[in-house]
Amino acid sequence: MSSIKIAILDLYEGEANEGMRCIRQLVEQFKSDHRLNLTYDVIDVRLKKEIADLSYDAYISSGGPGSPLESEGSDWESNYFGLMDGIRKHNSQNPFDKKSVFLICHSLQIFCRKYGYAQVKKRKGTAFGVMMINKTKDGRNEPLLKPLADPFYAVDSRDYQIVQPREEKIWSGGGHIICIEKDRPHVELERAVMAIRFDESFFGTQFHPEADSDGMYRYLVTEAKKKDVIEKHGEKKYHQMLQYLNEPDKIKLTYKTIIPGFLKMALRSKMNVVLL
Repeated sequence: MSSIKIAILDLYEGEANEGMRCIRQLVEQFKSDHRLNLTYDVIDVRLKKEIADLSYDAYISSGGPGSPLESEGSDWESNYFGLMDGIRKHNSQNPFDKKSVFLICHSLQIFCRKYGYAQVKKRKGTAFGVMMINKTKDGRNEPLLKPLADPFYAVDSRDYQIVQPREEKIWSGGGHIICIEKDRPHVELERAVMAIRFDESFFGTQFHPEADSDGMYRYLVTEAKKKDVIEKHGEKKYHQMLQYLNEPDKIKLTYKTIIPGFLKMALRSKMNVVLL
């Protein structure tokens, strides 16, 4: 029997994280909700230098630790971008059977750096917590974000950022900048790009749409993280983050909207023929 195959590209390099649990959970829930004959494989890209082939229908590429600049030219990146090049070539040659890719945080950063879509650089400080994300004009028409308000809320966790996008290059491929950081007029720093649609098949976010409220709560209430957040953002902001995790129109809505929406769009041509 024909089945749908998804590759989850693990870029965490063996580091303990909530991201991989959440991605697996979302894929399993999608399979159950739509009663699909669906399988998935987790590919350890950085630690084991594994890479997926072109037999998958969709790819979800995770966040990860460390610098998105220092790994340039590494063996694992060579494998990774060999796959990305292969998917792009396949899509250009098979316009009615395209494979879709979702890039999360670290994955989006190295993708922008590799293909010259924007500058990637270290932030002055770590961005962490439940943050407000602003849609651009194009973002307000983006199907993956339609159920979300403007602005909406998402989990942010990064030491690097995507800035100075080459908009003409993005537009030339049929893409758009979809989201940017919250506007802070009193801060003289350029706003980072938070989401890009590169074309019909490639989409990426600098925030973590896979983050669920339960996992984020467990992380925030650890003594080390609580102390860290209060020192950097203040006690009021810390308690506001905890409150946001329980509100149905914030992290919970982002979690159940973006990646499930991506999977539905990516797999729509096959979903009708691979039901359980």
